[in-house]
Amino acid sequence: MTRSNRQSPILFTLCLVAAVRAAAADRLDTKTVDFAVTFRGDTSAYRDTSAFVLPSETVTFDAVGGPPGDYTLTTDHGVAVQQGSRRWRFTAPPRPGLYTLKLDGPGKKDSMALHVFAMGAASAVRKGLLNGYPIGQYPSKPLNGNPIYMPPRGYVEVTKENQDTKVSPHFALKQFVCKEDTTQKYPKYVVLQERLLLKLEAILERVNRLGFEVDTLHVMSGYRTPYYNHAIGDVKYSMHQFGSASDIYVDPHKDDRMVDVNHDGRVDIGDSRFLYDIIESMLAEPSYRKFEGGMGFYPATAAHPPFVHVDVRGTRARWKG
Repeated sequence: MTRSNRQSPILFTLCLVAAVRAAAADRLDTKTVDFAVTFRGDTSAYRDTSAFVLPSETVTFDAVGGPPGDYTLTTDHGVAVQQGSRRWRFTAPPRPGLYTLKLDGPGKKDSMALHVFAMGAASAVRKGLLNGYPIGQYPSKPLNGNPIYMPPRGYVEVTKENQDTKVSPHFALKQFVCKEDTTQKYPKYVVLQERLLLKLEAILERVNRLGFEVDTLHVMSGYRTPYYNHAIGDVKYSMHQFGSASDIYVDPHKDDRMVDVNHDGRVDIGDSRFLYDIIESMLAEPSYRKFEGGMGFYPATAAHPPFVHVDVRGTRARWKG
């Protein structure tokens, strides 16, 4: 057998594996458009993209990539001023709320919904409460002077009417509400970072590419108020408090259980380690390095299945829980 003939079965196997993974990825509709929008240092091609601003704040949106032609940004709320063929400055309305913009590609053949959440100002918190909802107290100084640990500028008000809003194609606003009291009457409040949503979508796509058919990740813990974070004894500067972290696991049956992702016949810390390794491999690729942050894998307890913590702090940190 010649060298080329010896390699043929190996190449065939690799091609077969690639085809199987591609087919698995095809089962997930990534819900992207043929262009992208860039704002505040992040880029999204998702049909549902979110931005978090203060009332009357101005943000610049740039359409990038995609086919040549006319792009249009329209809204029934706030003021959108076109500054170039693909650039707009949008000023949010003066009142907190959810405002949707529509970004159309050439010929309106492809459209993106920009969900702009005008947050209630943090100054409305009184004695640790926001409209009766317990927020608690943020640390008085950011850790080592790092601005990522600054208290949030505002809070997204979560109501029965907006809780199902898609903050990205496969994640809803309600998935990130603090777990401090699921019976708490509305409104509730959330802090979210746009980059975290982009990272979770990338992880979901990667998980599907490896053959696990899931239309979202189970967010066991998203935003945590300092009040709740202190109550459960987590670290003072937990990234959950800044809307930058989520504890996740793969739950295709939506029964609050991690699936056996490593196929060893049991669900344990080996599965959270396997998911951790999947994400680690993804982050090693140049196009995903912007999502670098903290990551740790945890065993199951009586209260929860094994899970992986991910955040977007911008610097690498790794641990085993």
